[in-house]
Amino acid sequence: MRLFNLIITKVLPFLPKWFAKPFAKSYVAGETFDEALKKVRELNERGFKATLDILGEHINHPEEAKKITAQYCLLYDKIDEASLDCSISVKPTHIGLSISQNEAIANMTKIANKACDLGNFLRIDMENSKYTDQTLEILNECRNLYENVGVAIQAYLYRSENDIDNFSNNHFNLRICKGIYNEPEKIAYKNYDDIQNNFLLLAKKVALKGGFCGYATHDLFLIDRLLEWINEEKIPSNLFEFQVLYGVPMGNKLDELIKKGFSVRVYVPFGPDWFDYSIRRLKENPNLVGYVLSNLIKS
Repeated sequence: MRLFNLIITKVLPFLPKWFAKPFAKSYVAGETFDEALKKVRELNERGFKATLDILGEHINHPEEAKKITAQYCLLYDKIDEASLDCSISVKPTHIGLSISQNEAIANMTKIANKACDLGNFLRIDMENSKYTDQTLEILNECRNLYENVGVAIQAYLYRSENDIDNFSNNHFNLRICKGIYNEPEKIAYKNYDDIQNNFLLLAKKVALKGGFCGYATHDLFLIDRLLEWINEEKIPSNLFEFQVLYGVPMGNKLDELIKKGFSVRVYVPFGPDWFDYSIRRLKENPNLVGYVLSNLIKS
């Protein structure tokens, strides 16, 4: 069965999108605002917080970047109108960083101002290392306008510890993830244990500096290590939350965390650019192919 799952995962990118859509549904909350907001409502009703992410990256035309920026601002309005416990995450290249730094700053500050107007939060996502310095500069520009803006930090990069050192001792908000881009060994850990250990080191550093931290991982062993440290050091629950991607199977772990009183946030991607994202998720978890086919047969 595993071999079959791997074969399907490899051929999906070359098949028509309509064929791949049933597999995408597990990881993507639809293509429209209404579909995504409905999923967020369902998550909120189950006790989860949410963050919406319009899928897409590496926009190369200024008018398109401005159009996407307007969509993010409208999404904040929709979240506010529906009274949802939900923020937004934005990739800088989705709103113009592939064009220029100035383009990305102009568009991201518009989004930050909209978040400020509505009292919501803005997460600036981190992409590959080519953009790390520029992304942190964009963060600083936004935080000059509005304090409630945070960024993602990748645990597999050697530089991340120093990057955290450059944040102030309070009122900063980081999302720590392992990192998904294929970075060279000279700048990134490659060993599983090294990445895990650095993830924990970064989490501890953020707590010592009084910042808020989102622990973004599906690694059950790493979550247990984090819980052990949280309990031993009595880390206040208002200084962290657990974060996961929509649709990634984790057994009963998320419900267990909710029952224990921990905050859990689900990152919910949606939009017309769902295909490439879904293929990446399926490659990470080929077993999902079998789950989807089983459900299709039963339906």
